[in-house]
Amino acid sequence: MTIHKCPNDNCLHRIQALAKLNKAERELMKKKSSQFKINYQYREYHYKPEELALSSPDKPPVELSRIYNSENVLGLILTFYVSFAVPARKTAQILRDVFCIRVSHQTILNYAAGAAWYCHRFNLKHKGLIDDISAGDETYIKILGKHHYVFFFISAKNLKITAYHLADNRGTQPAVIAMNEAIRTASDDQRITLVTDGNPSYPAGIHFINAQFDDDASTIQHKKVIGLQNLDTESEEFRSYKQLIERLNRTYKYHVRPAAGFNSKNGALSLTTLFVTNYNFLRPHMSLGYQTPVPMTELKMLPTIQAKWTKILSLAA
Repeated sequence: MTIHKCPNDNCLHRIQALAKLNKAERELMKKKSSQFKINYQYREYHYKPEELALSSPDKPPVELSRIYNSENVLGLILTFYVSFAVPARKTAQILRDVFCIRVSHQTILNYAAGAAWYCHRFNLKHKGLIDDISAGDETYIKILGKHHYVFFFISAKNLKITAYHLADNRGTQPAVIAMNEAIRTASDDQRITLVTDGNPSYPAGIHFINAQFDDDASTIQHKKVIGLQNLDTESEEFRSYKQLIERLNRTYKYHVRPAAGFNSKNGALSLTTLFVTNYNFLRPHMSLGYQTPVPMTELKMLPTIQAKWTKILSLAA
């Protein structure tokens, strides 16, 4: 990254920034000027294509087609563990006490990791077109006791999750990766607007992405929603989109909370991937007339969730 700083003391950006300072801030600036970013700065990022790869689950050592249990058992495991957010140990207990199926909680985790590898490809392939406005945010989870961050983007009208990415920081690089995936399936003539909070990683990332476009018509528009109160017109206009992504974050936390943290990055990414599959293709939404965000004819005629899970895996194989 190269930082370019404007040296002109009469720069319009500098004059406007100085005018916004109150009396106490002006006095503090005389003593500690380094705490104030008054001059215009531009960050030029030098990311390589391989550095902007979307996070994906590891290929499992065990092939799902060779597992001991039947497809119906695999579907039941994914139904309880993912769709109903039941912890792995309790899922094993339900299968044993209700269905007389004996599997260990580690087997459930192994099956979930294997299914996630296929579902990740399925999610990307069948995401479809996106809306003109998408909302994005990041939420934290714990892996081996340390904070990691899951970036999400969701379409405003059809409510599909258009991007998900797991990283160990909230910086510009993971934000760029998530936004690149969010706009990947946009049509050529589509004007995209991304709504986020005040995290500076998003405008910096959008500036990097827009620099790759040859014409202004393809550039991404960015809208910020700051704080909990509408103190500016932009926050008031786009507050509903911020609330949309916050509801998604709460739904995601409901599904990962039973895990009580993760022992590996792949375990966290596997459950996140399966959550997206369930959210986009299996979970009906009341605001969509109890339809799924990404309806598929192959799944509509199947009567049970476990049958739909096995169908998704067969389509992804």
